[in-house]
Amino acid sequence: MGLRIGVLCDDEWHPAEIVKQGLAPLAGDGLQFEYSTHAREWSAAWMDRFDAVILAKSNRVSAEDRTPWLTEEVQAAFRDYVERGKGLLVLHAGTVGYKEEPLFRSLAGGVFRSHPAPGPVTLIPARGEAASLAARITGGMDRFVVHDEHYEMEADTDEADIFMHSESEHGIQPAGWMLRRGSGRVAVLTPGHYIGVWLHPSYQLLLKRVLLGFSSAGMNEHS
Repeated sequence: MGLRIGVLCDDEWHPAEIVKQGLAPLAGDGLQFEYSTHAREWSAAWMDRFDAVILAKSNRVSAEDRTPWLTEEVQAAFRDYVERGKGLLVLHAGTVGYKEEPLFRSLAGGVFRSHPAPGPVTLIPARGEAASLAARITGGMDRFVVHDEHYEMEADTDEADIFMHSESEHGIQPAGWMLRRGSGRVAVLTPGHYIGVWLHPSYQLLLKRVLLGFSSAGMNEHS
């Protein structure tokens, strides 16, 4: 049946349509997506229907409602979801607005701080041991350049497997990492403001590999 993935997206800066267009080429390739664009639709029961969840919205209920939605109760539900063996991909907007939410920050291993004006950003895959997690995600990939917001992160990544960095005239930042949390995993990817980033062939491959890593087989590797 493939990996079932729930996608939480849409806020005033990050329209759901970009997320949907960016994931569309991966649908049917062992991945099935279901979208929710309003945080009031979220529940722990909704999330439990999926093998993994993509969080691609900032801490806003919706594009029209800027009320923060990630309460302590919701954060605890995300933590429990992952620790029970599920996957969570925190993608671009999913790192925004959670700086003062310590439980979620701890779960994800870092949060968005700021970004300069958009411009060329070079994405640099990590080079690890052949059997390492980084090599499994980025093996055979070369660095590539996208036009994007260069996210500057407050990353607590001492325990993270960093598989990608981003570089621009403003410096170098961690841009992709994976964390073990209980029986599950959390992945973070910071690029993705523009559809051109999502649809870049190298980023499509990266997304596919990260998401398939949430499968039962992927979870059991490098545990």
